[in-house]
Amino acid sequence: MSAPVVVAEIVRSGFVEGHHYGSVVALAADGTPEWSVGAVDVPILPRSCNKPIQALAMVRLGLDLPPDLLALSSASHSGEPFHINGVRRILATAGLTEDALQTPPDYPLDDAAKEELIRSGGAKAPLWMNCSGKHAAMLATCVLNDWDTATYLAADHPLQVAIRETFEELTGEPAVVAIDGCGAPLLSASLVGLATAFRALAVATEGPEQRIAEAIRQHPEYVSGTTRDELALLTAVPGAIGKAGAESCYAVALPDGRAFALKTDDGAARVRPVLMAEALRRSGVLELAGVDADAVRGTGRVELLGGGRPVGEIRARF
Repeated sequence: MSAPVVVAEIVRSGFVEGHHYGSVVALAADGTPEWSVGAVDVPILPRSCNKPIQALAMVRLGLDLPPDLLALSSASHSGEPFHINGVRRILATAGLTEDALQTPPDYPLDDAAKEELIRSGGAKAPLWMNCSGKHAAMLATCVLNDWDTATYLAADHPLQVAIRETFEELTGEPAVVAIDGCGAPLLSASLVGLATAFRALAVATEGPEQRIAEAIRQHPEYVSGTTRDELALLTAVPGAIGKAGAESCYAVALPDGRAFALKTDDGAARVRPVLMAEALRRSGVLELAGVDADAVRGTGRVELLGGGRPVGEIRARF
């Protein structure tokens, strides 16, 4: 990123002890930039924000799953029991088992699920890794198209080529190919391009784009987890779709065409929901009919503790 600006301040006992730098863009209902701060037209790596677009490419390639499993295909899941069961269901549709997954071994993201796994004698495994839903869908798509499953993560594999074509179509930008934390190809986009892609999903009224958006709307708990701030936000804003990613990336779009994307320069996860809540407030989303404004504000409330009690907060500054 170039030229990030201060987007949040860290306030403890009334003292500003630090700042987060980053960039934020908001698109108007017609898809044009409404306002922005920082560098929003230079390439970034949106990390797991890309997953709904990757899932779209797979649906275009013939992947036909029920809405809950399509949502899981777009997920950075918490590793809760229903997530793990869902990954196994996706694999079973293709006659595969978890042995086919090439996700790196990991523990569940959810603390309770992780602790239960350890208490039961379990260990890190590819199945628990938060990207296993996406990988299971990739494998199922390969089976449908008679493509090799052993090399499904190669950038020149037909699956990954098709995903890149879909990604570049929706963002309107050429993509640089990197490698994501899960081992899959990772495609670049600017924040404007990322928001544009999410807008295309959110406003769709038919076809694969509409299927992905409706899956996320109907089953937001499959996209993240039952204790995550992303679930709270999507529940509070009717019709919204969204996806968070590593390095403090976040994209949200509304069915009226408004869309938002952000990233911080330091990649701090704690500030990500603070910035999105403020972006939605600034664009008037909290005033829309049906929106639970208090719940949205709650997703953006990050308290700093001193002696076990709140003594400060992370506060948006844009």
